Amino acid sequence: MAKPSPYRWVHVALAALAMVATLPGRTHGLGLFTEPIRGTFELDQDTYGTLNMWATLIGGLFCFPCGWLLDRLGTRLVLSGITAALGITVIGMSRTAGVGSLDLGASLAVPLDLFAVILLTRGFGQSALSVASLSLMARSVGPRDGLAKGTYALLVSAGFVAAFGVLRSVILAYPGDWRTPLAGIGMGVLATAPLFLLAVRDRVLLEKAGPSAGSGRDSTLGEALRTRVFWVFALAVSYYGMVVAGTSLFVQGLLQERGLHDDEYLNATILGIPFGLAANMLGGFLAPRVSMGRLLAVALVMLTAALAAFPWLNSDLLVYAYAIVLASAGGVISVVFYTVWRPAFGLTHLGRIQGAAQFITVIFSAVGPKLLGSAKTHLGSYSVVFPYLAAGASVMALAAWFTRVHAKEAA
Repeated sequence: MAKPSPYRWVHVALAALAMVATLPGRTHGLGLFTEPIRGTFELDQDTYGTLNMWATLIGGLFCFPCGWLLDRLGTRLVLSGITAALGITVIGMSRTAGVGSLDLGASLAVPLDLFAVILLTRGFGQSALSVASLSLMARSVGPRDGLAKGTYALLVSAGFVAAFGVLRSVILAYPGDWRTPLAGIGMGVLATAPLFLLAVRDRVLLEKAGPSAGSGRDSTLGEALRTRVFWVFALAVSYYGMVVAGTSLFVQGLLQERGLHDDEYLNATILGIPFGLAANMLGGFLAPRVSMGRLLAVALVMLTAALAAFPWLNSDLLVYAYAIVLASAGGVISVVFYTVWRPAFGLTHLGRIQGAAQFITVIFSAVGPKLLGSAKTHLGSYSVVFPYLAAGASVMALAAWFTRVHAKEAA
């Protein structure tokens, strides 16, 4: 096996930056502006949840051409182009005027231009740019380089935290203004596109650490889809994403329902940061050394406990405990998702396989906001769904515990 290139550390940092740049296309990024956007366009929770669901589902289709292009054109051009497209789209979203009307069914109508820009933001950000980031990291780092994978996860978490901290200050200072922050985010994302174009080196990717562990040819997308490993890991990680997407989009309403305030959520998020970062590094250390299925299962058990406890959160102390457990579980789950695809299926068709896995996460993330929004609208409470979410997480944990990743399993 060839010696890994030292330049992989530059690629790890760039891949983490690309993942952080997906923020405006992710639910926890858009969720920061949910209430002012709903107020501007006079949308109730169910309507806005449905808008996000369809925009996310359609935007998820961007994963497939992105994966195909990565396998054929290389990472540098695709990553740069997607980043530029996302930045331009977010700037356009900040100027949305509410032109036209789109019928989403069930007497739900939304502004056509708002739907279009959220769809493109989801497609270029949450879907395509996420796939490009994962591809750059996986093609730069060896299968057993746990330190690099943990560092990538840590940098992603730290980057999101830094972005969240900046936006927190802006939101608290100007609670009703969503256009100016979005325009600033769009310009920031657009500015990173030239950096990727200049700094990503496809030739280093071609000289990476060598073939995947194991023997036999690399798996095709079709072969990967016929394995238990693909579906257990993709569905389990996607389920976590569904929970996070729903709770992030309606975080203000969730807190108000429990008699809590925005400041307590922001403080809890900050408190969870060091635990999430520690979980990133611990997950990166353990992933090459223990069964990734059982590592994922332990994280899902923690998620189950957090979800089961949520309906009883009624104090800032309990909110802090919930945030710590959730951040720790998410730290491990994210490392597993970043790590599993290359050792299981090889590099040749990695872009398409990661694209398919990312598409599944997008589908689930679309369902989360719709699920919680409908619960609030039709049942009068967000909390009624949490026992069922906890039960689902426990089933995912059980499936992960009995799933082992063998190199080139599909072959």
